[in-house]
Amino acid sequence: MNSIRERILQALTSRLAPIAQGEGAQILRSPTTAVTREASPALLIFPEAESIAQRANDRIERHLVVRLVALARATDTEPAEVMADRLIVACHTALFSDPNLGGTTLGLQELDCDWDIEDADATAAAIPARYQITYRTLVHDLTAQG
Repeated sequence: MNSIRERILQALTSRLAPIAQGEGAQILRSPTTAVTREASPALLIFPEAESIAQRANDRIERHLVVRLVALARATDTEPAEVMADRLIVACHTALFSDPNLGGTTLGLQELDCDWDIEDADATAAAIPARYQITYRTLVHDLTAQG
């Protein structure tokens, strides 16, 4: 059985996949190579870190930080930053439509957002947004909700 963390990441990916597809983007989880021009636009999902917020008896509250990156390249008809912004807005709306991700989490909080524009062979824009997901497990079992 997968950990609660993995189930949350899978739920997050499932929730965002149709949103990305609706914006003409593919969704990639933790890609290890650069996204090519042909693969843009794309929504990248990176689990960044997890910390323990508090312990109470046999329960542990955890904070999982996830970074979403909306990546786009300019086309003849639309600037890259407009496409990337539209994708991150759609994802943000989808996440907060059910911040408990179907009951797997205690809550969701937006941490920050950034912008990165590069002028390479085609102007590329990346908008990373970070979210903190709070959930609980048992001390001795990462697969059981606490």
